[in-house]
Amino acid sequence: MTGKTTHFGFQDIPEAEKAGRVRGVFGSVASKYDVMNDAMSLGIHRIWKDAMMDWLAPRPGQRLLDVAGGTGDIAFRFLKRAGHGEATVLDLTEPMLIEGRKRAEAADLAHSLDWVVGDAMALPFDDNVFDVYTISFGIRNVTRPQEALNEAFRVLKPGGRLMVLEFSQIPNDLMQKIYDLYSFNIIPRMGAAIANDRDSYQYLVESIRKFPDQETFLDMVKAAGFEQAKYRNLSMGIACLHSGWKL
Repeated sequence: MTGKTTHFGFQDIPEAEKAGRVRGVFGSVASKYDVMNDAMSLGIHRIWKDAMMDWLAPRPGQRLLDVAGGTGDIAFRFLKRAGHGEATVLDLTEPMLIEGRKRAEAADLAHSLDWVVGDAMALPFDDNVFDVYTISFGIRNVTRPQEALNEAFRVLKPGGRLMVLEFSQIPNDLMQKIYDLYSFNIIPRMGAAIANDRDSYQYLVESIRKFPDQETFLDMVKAAGFEQAKYRNLSMGIACLHSGWKL
């Protein structure tokens, strides 16, 4: 036991407890996760994910690793844009992957997808094997995000691409206050009404506010070894895309 602590929403907890707590949150909401995403963002998360694919520009034959990939949203988009390729979806929470498999079978994409239970900080893959690494609304739930970025760099091939989609900070104090009022007052109530789980969505809102701002996270991407690192704000900074290359 190292005695190190991390945050779980606004709580400080021992680092060793965070993965289990995150697993509990997403195991609880797995069956309603996609419905809640639509409700919380008024469907805008779909536009953000399409923007991610626009910047990523998947190419035929590429091999994707989508970390914290849950129900497969990013992997499905990637495969459809690429035309053909391979995608591995890794998630800490098996119930999320089970939901994803169901969706893949319904979309006739199961043959192009692998589903792996695993930890972003200790990926069960060899060095230099993937063309693209994505993580969408997942890295803020990782105990040590810098280690996840280091692992992303390790498993990407030279010439490989990292892309992170995550909630971020609005660079306007008034707009941020309005957004916080919505987040803290409405989203947990939606969680209670739709997923019968207020606490998990209270955690999700708090985790967004604890995540580093755009410039701080950009420095973390660079520290992992990525070059040509850049970011693009989406919806005034409510969400943000970070991109980097392993050269």
